[in-house]
Amino acid sequence: MDTYAKAVAQLKSAVTSAIDKAITNGELPQAELPDFIIEVPADTGHGDFATNAAMAGAKAFRMPPFKIAQAITGNLDLSGTLFERVETAGPGFINFFLSPAFGAAVVSEILSDPEGYGSSDFGKGEKVMVEFVSANPTGPMHMGNARGGALGDCLAAVLSKAGYQAYREFYVNDAGNQIEKFANSLEARYLQLYRDDIEFPEDGYQGADITELAQEYADQNGDCLLYVSTDERKKALVDYALPRNIKRMQEDMATYKIVYDKWFFESELHESGAVKAVVDLLTEKGLTYENDGAVWYKNKEVLTEKLLAEGKSQQYIDNLELKDDVLIRQNGNPTYFAADIAYHKNKFDRGFTTLIDVWGADHHGHVMRMKGAMDAIGCDGDKLHVVLMQLVKLMRNGELVKMSKRTGKAIQLRDLLEEVPVDSARFLFNTREANTQMDFDLDLAVSQDNQNPVYYVQYAHARICSILRALEKDGITPRGCTAEELALLTAPEEKELIAHLAGYGSEIISAAKDYDPTKITRYVAQLATLFHKFYNACRVKGEDESLMQARLALCVSVKSVIKNVLTMFNISCPDHM
Repeated sequence: MDTYAKAVAQLKSAVTSAIDKAITNGELPQAELPDFIIEVPADTGHGDFATNAAMAGAKAFRMPPFKIAQAITGNLDLSGTLFERVETAGPGFINFFLSPAFGAAVVSEILSDPEGYGSSDFGKGEKVMVEFVSANPTGPMHMGNARGGALGDCLAAVLSKAGYQAYREFYVNDAGNQIEKFANSLEARYLQLYRDDIEFPEDGYQGADITELAQEYADQNGDCLLYVSTDERKKALVDYALPRNIKRMQEDMATYKIVYDKWFFESELHESGAVKAVVDLLTEKGLTYENDGAVWYKNKEVLTEKLLAEGKSQQYIDNLELKDDVLIRQNGNPTYFAADIAYHKNKFDRGFTTLIDVWGADHHGHVMRMKGAMDAIGCDGDKLHVVLMQLVKLMRNGELVKMSKRTGKAIQLRDLLEEVPVDSARFLFNTREANTQMDFDLDLAVSQDNQNPVYYVQYAHARICSILRALEKDGITPRGCTAEELALLTAPEEKELIAHLAGYGSEIISAAKDYDPTKITRYVAQLATLFHKFYNACRVKGEDESLMQARLALCVSVKSVIKNVLTMFNISCPDHM
């Protein structure tokens, strides 16, 4: 148990014992012990921790919270804990103040295992699948993929830190309607190289990359495809172009420092019969029907039953305007939705007990459908969690940017990574929650000053390294400190910094619970701020030997936690800047 969790547990136990004692001696009436929380107050000037036990017990004890608070504090025993005193305030708040032993324990804990600090067994080794980016392989990756890549990769890292077995997966849609559209587009562009009477399909992919791929094939193979059937022509073009697009995606992800445990190909689901099997399963359950030559899934029926069971009103359900979904088209080809059901079933079949998908916000309507489909096939739809991600706007000089300066075309992920340091991209995309729209400032991303959050954090680490090097030149190096020496860290700036260090593990758990890695980037940015505040207020060199060594230990602790976070997020941690 880390020091922070230990302190919380000690308070929980002490408050519970105080309530029991107050009931026993008649200061509180007999009643069931109320649920209460221990938390860090917004204003730590009133205390390091606080509890709402008095207010939570008002109904059960039929007493004013202030009197309950007096009964609790009058029977409270803090001996043997990391706390030195308690105060009541307002209508019944109970505030606790940490002893110097807390700071000593936190610093000792960090220095004893810098790399492992913040880790926990909260996840109990549960197998969690994080699927993210999963861009369509028929074209280049875009800004949404850049944001989704950073969020998904760092979320998986946080989950691992919190004790889950987190796996990263990229789902490649290399089958279905979009591949047929890809083939038609490539064929048209190829034929247009040799003939003037070829019209481009209305629903074709208009990107310049299609033209470039067709030209590449022609440059290497000439006009050989003019004299074969359209099916043979399209197959040859797709067999040439698709692997190149997929390889490019893999290269872009590698440049972005993202390594997947598996690249899963949709075609595997079709070839193995998994898509047909899931349609057959839904049919066996009476959840499909045929209409106009297509096979439909009774989405409306399934979701209506699910929502009614959850207590939703019929009017609420009617307002959703639920509709059924096609699983097999009239031409006999499965839809993307059918393959997606099979894919998510495959994840569960592989032993993953929680599935996390990072999707664009435009997929909002798909979330409920997929959860319902999981329930329909016998999987637990509540174990599928979708992180919906809002759009990204690229900004330069305060203006919206849509075109690459280098190519003059729409900006792609590769363009971004050629202009912006990977560290900046990964960090900045994790500074805003996924459900908020984001303006990505290109000028900020390339700047090397304290306005750039990642530079600011990296600079704090490099500054500590510089401090340690300068002291070493004077013959001063950190040594092991006693608990008594570390207990000398009592200045307000030291206590504030230590309290923030202590909360790292709980912040990791909170980020894992909420599927929100941005909590950790904000945490480490605040850590850098508190370090600069401490260093400007508290001299290290020239103080009493014991205090100097204690402050050196605190500096090393901050350095270790910054490196811990940046390493976890696969962001470089320079010693010099």
